[in-house]
Amino acid sequence: MLAEERYESILEVLAQRRTVTVQELSVQLGASEATVRRDITFLSEGGRLRKVRGGAALTAPLTAITRDDLVSDRSGRNYAAKLTIARAAAALIKPDDFVYIDAGSTTALLAEQIAPNGASFVTDAMSHALTLARKGCPVFLLGGEVKPSTEALVGAWALKNLARYNFTLGFFGTNGITIKNGYSTPDPAEALVKAQAMKQCKEAWVLADPSKFDVICPVTFGRFRDARIITTRLAAAEYMKEENIMEADKQ
Repeated sequence: MLAEERYESILEVLAQRRTVTVQELSVQLGASEATVRRDITFLSEGGRLRKVRGGAALTAPLTAITRDDLVSDRSGRNYAAKLTIARAAAALIKPDDFVYIDAGSTTALLAEQIAPNGASFVTDAMSHALTLARKGCPVFLLGGEVKPSTEALVGAWALKNLARYNFTLGFFGTNGITIKNGYSTPDPAEALVKAQAMKQCKEAWVLADPSKFDVICPVTFGRFRDARIITTRLAAAEYMKEENIMEADKQ
C-alpha cells in the first residue's frame, strides 16, 4: 500500500472511531508498527491528527473561552489535579524566597499548602493574602481595583506597585494554554497585571490542570516558554516533548 493510501485509511478510521492504536492500524493496514508510527508522526506534523500514547486521535479544535467564571464556580473543578499541582508548587518555595502568587483557584490551593519557612509573599488576591497571613507568613497586597469574578486586584495602581518588586519566584493561574498563543485570559486588565508580574519574576511557574491546554482566550499575557508549567498527566503528544512542563503526578 502506498503512503498516501495509508494516510487516507488512517484518517478514515479516525473519522469513524475518533481514536485508534498503533497495533490496530498495523493489522488493518498490513504494515509494520514502525511504519504506522511514522505515518502518524507525518499526519500529526501536518495537523491532520493528534498523536497520543500508543496511537492517534482526531485533532481536537481549540476551545475558546471569552469570559471568566466566578472563583466559587471554578474551585471544585478538577480538584484532585489542582491539589497535586499546588503541593508540587509549594515544595519549590525555599526559605527567604520572595514570591508572587497570582489570583486563581489553583493558586488558592497553593496558598493553603504553604508552610511558613521565612519566605515572603506578594499577591493580587485578597483571599490568598488572608490565608497566608493566618499562617504567619509575611504577605503584601498589591492594591488596586477589585475584580469581583476572580477576586484579583487590577488597574494602574496594581501595575505601578508591581514595577517596584523583584521576585525570586512567581506562581500564576491561566485560563488557557497553547504552544502558539501562550498563556491567555479573557480580561485585558487582569492580563496586564499577569504580564507585568511575570516580567518581575526570576523564575515563573504556571499552575494549570490538563483542562487548560488547547484553550485560547482573548488576551495573551505570556509566551509559552516565558514560564515553566506544573500540571498533571497529559495525553497530547505535542506537549510531552516540551521541556518546560512538569507533570506533578510523575514526580
